[in-house]
Order: sequence, then structure tokens, then C-alpha cells
Amino acid sequence: MYKSEKLVHQIKQLIENGSYSPHTKLPSIRVQAEISGYSLMTVLNAYQLLVAEGRVYSKEKSGFFVAESYTPKTVNDSYTSGPQTVKINSKVFSYLKATQRLDQLYFSSAFPDEKCLYNAKIMRILATYAQKKPIDGINKNMPPGNAKLRQQIANRYNIQGIPTHANDIIITSGALDALNLSLQTLTTPGDYILLQDTIFYGAWQAAERLGLHVVTLPTDMQYGFDLEAFKNILSTYPIKVCWFMLNSHNPIGFTVQDEIKKKIAELLQQHDVYLIEDDTYHELYYAGHRPLPMCYFLNNEKVLHCSSFSKVLGANIRIGWVRTTHFSEKIQHLQFMSTLSANTLIQSTLADFIATPYYDKHLQQLRKQLYQRKNNLYRLLSKHIPKECHIHYYSSGYFLWIELPQNINSIDLFNILIEKNIGITPSHLFNIDQSPQNYLRINSSFELTPRHEQALYILCNTISQLINKRD
Repeated sequence: MYKSEKLVHQIKQLIENGSYSPHTKLPSIRVQAEISGYSLMTVLNAYQLLVAEGRVYSKEKSGFFVAESYTPKTVNDSYTSGPQTVKINSKVFSYLKATQRLDQLYFSSAFPDEKCLYNAKIMRILATYAQKKPIDGINKNMPPGNAKLRQQIANRYNIQGIPTHANDIIITSGALDALNLSLQTLTTPGDYILLQDTIFYGAWQAAERLGLHVVTLPTDMQYGFDLEAFKNILSTYPIKVCWFMLNSHNPIGFTVQDEIKKKIAELLQQHDVYLIEDDTYHELYYAGHRPLPMCYFLNNEKVLHCSSFSKVLGANIRIGWVRTTHFSEKIQHLQFMSTLSANTLIQSTLADFIATPYYDKHLQQLRKQLYQRKNNLYRLLSKHIPKECHIHYYSSGYFLWIELPQNINSIDLFNILIEKNIGITPSHLFNIDQSPQNYLRINSSFELTPRHEQALYILCNTISQLINKRD
């Protein structure tokens, strides 16, 4: 457990046992740091996590106070849904076409600001390989991929205490390719799979394309995962595969604690269910160690772990991978019938770059920059967004998940803002609930230039207008 999470737990206990009554002012960040022995940054993270959970509220220039009451919430008030046939491609297509015409105000982008991701060292390596005519070893970059790159990826698993051989790694054309290949490997049309009720829309698209029955798991906004609902689902439905995102979740942002991951592993083992883990944002943590993937807790053929480099090195570095101890041959067969192989030039470049100290240095700088920008946007948004809204802040990644009043449809907000050249991502893209929804995701990775600040003011004012119109 991170230091900030330990402090959160301590403060929760003080609230629950009555030591801190409603509207009691918490010690200032500096005083709390002196009392606890933690750094100012750790205390700030803890307070922001408590605000995100609704246990604490902040007043500008006054500090942090205990909230009146607290009830853990899920993204939807509904319980687990039964099996459903997915139809989502049309609304994803409409959304992506609408945002294509946006001019630089990428609050809606799924990628970090490219300026944060640029690295001169990798560009020099890429230029060196590009000058070779032809590129050496093209055949060696065919599935399962560049041997040196696979070894470098395997080494990073081994450092986390996850025994991994280079042969356990298959290089793919990005994370979505890795996830799609994994799901296609494990399922046949008509199988039952389990998805979190709010998750990256690529999961829904894959389920639709493969003709799968989907059962959804409600999202616990406090812990990120509803273990009791998970247990009930596995006992009720013939689930073959779970597709979960547990670290720096997109779109909400939470990271599930290790204690919960252990229990997830136990239930998967007990019910003999496969897990595909989408761990695309695993490097974008702000404190402590890199979050552990599920293959640490269940290191067998039942877990296929998928990730990529695009969220830390840029959309043009579209190289992903699958870690699997059992399905390598089948995935490679599917690759030869579809994407064939990932870009050979990029594979060779990455293999050399990751072997240098520059890669980890780049990751450290990126985390620091994203942390600062997320906090800056959070503070500005907290100052101007209507008090009826709630910002869910989690200490990783670069997304903020905003809860609007229940009578405000985020699609209405999207349609108004898109005409003003401002993009947001409404929550209906991340689930298959057809009813109006009041959540949205914004990207916090971009520098707060005057133009971006003005766009944020327009966003907040538009929300205010919608609230007043509904009253």
C-alpha cells in the first residue's frame, strides 16, 4: 500500500470512529506532514483521494473539511446486468468523426500531450535505423517479434518478481491489437465474457465483433472493484473470460489495491476463468512502485497480460505486447492471418532504446510532468466548476472523471461544446447503457495555456447554464 493510501486509511478511521465530525477542518497539509512524517506531496495526494471519494471537501484558501455524510457509489445505480448483445460501433464511430475537426483543444484525447512524450534519444536511434536500406533482420521481426525487444520487456517483468522468458512475449501492433488477439484466442461466438460496466470502448467493440455475450460488473468508486458482485457473477453465469483494467483505469482513473487483486486471483482460480488484463497505463503511477499486474498474483496460463508503449512514447510508437505462458503459438497464427507483424523499424528502435538508462529517465520525467499538470487542472477545475459537480481524482494517469448532476446528460454537454471547438468524452462511450448519463472524462496532460484555460472556463460555464436550465 502506498504512503498516501496508508494516510487515507488512517483519516478514514478517524472519521468513522467520530474523532473527526462532519465539517471538522483537517490539519493543514504542512501540519499533517509534520504529524505523520510523510512528505507534503504524499499528504496532498491523500487529501485529494479523500476528496475524490466524497469523504472530504475543500474550500479555497481555507483548507480541507470532513464531508457531512458519505455513501460509496458505483458508476451506475443499477446492479449487475445479465448477458447482453453489444452494439456500440456506430456511436464510437460518430464520436470519433465529430472530434476529428477539433483544433488542438484535446480534452477528449485518449493520448497524453505529444510534447510530453517526445524523446530525442529514441528519435536519433530511429533515424539511424531509417538510413539502413534495407533494414537488417526484417524476418527476425515477424511474429513473435524482435528477440531483443521481447527480452527487454521480459526483463521488466522479472524485476517486478514475475518470472518471464522472452518466449512468453508476443509483439503486436499496439495494445488494442494485443487485446483483440487475446480475446479471439480464448473465445468462440456465443461465449460469455465479463467486462467492467465502465471501460475503454475497444472492449465493447471487440465483444460486438466476435459475437460474445457480455455480463457487466458494477464499478465501486471507492475501491475500483466490487468483489461481492464479482463473486456472485462467477457463481451465476458460465463466464469464460474476464477483460479487466485494474491499474490507472481508463476512463475513471483508479488503481485497484493489491489486497483486492489477490482475492480476484483466488476467485479466478476457483472458477477456472481466464483473465485478459488491459494494463496500458501501468507506467503512469505517481508514487511508490509500479502497480503489480494480475500475473503477479496468478502466474499461470490463465492470465494474458497486454500493454503497449504508445501512452509513454507517443501514438506513432504503436507497439504493444501480450505476455502469455500458454497461448503464444495460437496468437501468432492469428497474427499471420490479420496484422502479420508490428512495424519492424519501430521494433528495432525500441529494442535499443529500452536497453539504455534513457528509457527509465524518460518515464520519471513523464510521470512528474503528468502529475503536475493533472494537479494544476484539478485545482483550476475545482475552483470554477459548479458545486453540484464532483471531480473524481486518482493519483495516477492523466484523466479526470467528472460527475455532473443526475439531470444533466453529458451527451448534451458534448454536443454544445463541440460547436465551440472544445472536446470532452461523454460516459456513454464507455458502457452499453442506453439511458442518459451524467459522467464525462477529460484529459489533464496538456499545458494550461491561456487558450486551454479559456476552454475550461467555457466548459464550466456551459455546465452552469445546463444546471440552471434544468432547475
